[in-house]
Amino acid sequence: MNVEPRIDERPREKNPLKIKKIFIDANIASHPETERISRQLDLPTEHVDDPVSIYQWINSAADPVSRGKQVLYLTRNKGGFLKSCPGTRDYTCCDYQILHVASFCTMDCTYCILQSYFHPPLLQFFVNREDLDAELTGLFKKKTVSRVGTGEFTDSLIWERWTDLTEYLVSRFARQDRSVLELKTKTVNIERLKGLDHRRKTILSWSLNTPAVMQSEERRTASLDARLKAAARCQKWGYPLAFHFDPMIIYHGCETDYRWVVKELFQRISAENIVWISLGTFRFMPALKPLIARRFPDSKIAYGEFVTGLDNKMRYFKPLRIALYRQMVGWIRDAAPDVTVYFCMEDDEVWKKTMGWVPSPHGGLGRMLDKRAIKICDLTP
Repeated sequence: MNVEPRIDERPREKNPLKIKKIFIDANIASHPETERISRQLDLPTEHVDDPVSIYQWINSAADPVSRGKQVLYLTRNKGGFLKSCPGTRDYTCCDYQILHVASFCTMDCTYCILQSYFHPPLLQFFVNREDLDAELTGLFKKKTVSRVGTGEFTDSLIWERWTDLTEYLVSRFARQDRSVLELKTKTVNIERLKGLDHRRKTILSWSLNTPAVMQSEERRTASLDARLKAAARCQKWGYPLAFHFDPMIIYHGCETDYRWVVKELFQRISAENIVWISLGTFRFMPALKPLIARRFPDSKIAYGEFVTGLDNKMRYFKPLRIALYRQMVGWIRDAAPDVTVYFCMEDDEVWKKTMGWVPSPHGGLGRMLDKRAIKICDLTP
């Protein structure tokens, strides 16, 4: 049976918001990375002793989120760069490590938790690479496998036009054998990845969704076709790949659309080169709903059949989640029986009723993903 997607034909905003001004933390004004980024952007700059004035200025806007995306604050990461994924005890966590190199994003997805997570929302980049380097040195000395990603608090590849961060990270991870770096994106900013000696220690991953969701809910992002073309190019360059169907949105006809996306994915990408695919449905803290209503009045995603989850997030009614997951897992398994599929933050009942098994407690999912990374990314166990 031919499966065709339901496509929202409204025009998409393809270009990210443009940075209009740089704020520079006075304490790092002479840092080489600060000077490099300032030269690259060539924008008006202002030195600040305390970011409170920036916060107040952003919060005074009619739309603080949009204003926060149009300025860049260069500063120092005063905490650790490496952080464990916070997870929650009620849902199975993958034991990921977050590499906090920057905050916020120039794209504008209706469902983005970062809109309400940061107070205020402000595009920040941390220039103290010497501290980042020291933390990575400590990580690489460990005798255990680590899965590390930069896509938790920002999109991993929006910084390509301004910094050499990606080249540095790919090179740094290539010089060791027990850790793998995952760069997650909705962009196609991959040109700097070509020709790098990555030694398969960097995974390029894309968030995927249906054309209808991308058109209506993922503003200023690359199209599905563009993302899959970029993934195919990275595959030719030898990079292992990953894909994340998260957040999946439930709407009339979504099953047909998601099935079509899965078909497109495996027509373009070799299953043998996919490290993992994650699945997760839309969930949100209650505070995000009025923000979506105010910023995106045409969006209906927060008005589905939601109940309060064990983590106090609003989640689709569990039978609805399970029904969609079962179909997605079936379509993926039909196309690629050996690809690792997992859920992002779901409970044992969902695992059991969808997969037929439950990860063992105390890190079972993490160990499963470690084994997959060892196999596909040539890590030393």
